[in-house]
Amino acid sequence: MLDPVLLRTFLAVAQTLSFTQAAERLQLSQPTVSQHVRRLEDSVGRQLFERDTRAVLLTDDGEAMAGFARTILAANEQATSYFTGSAL
Repeated sequence: MLDPVLLRTFLAVAQTLSFTQAAERLQLSQPTVSQHVRRLEDSVGRQLFERDTRAVLLTDDGEAMAGFARTILAANEQATSYFTGSAL
């Protein structure tokens, strides 16, 4: 199972192409963002970003994960909304 927290962090990095900007957006420390991405990469066994001191780019697997992450998070939000909403 993919952790929604890790997926949200991954998407923030994917959208900003910056671990620092993602950390600011999520109100997390940059090392925490790096750790979340590392944990997600470890859980799927694939490198999701190519990174060096100047650039962060999505790999092909990262592009695929971005689509899956959006779908998973949307479904998670719908399920949460359904089960926390008031019953008729």
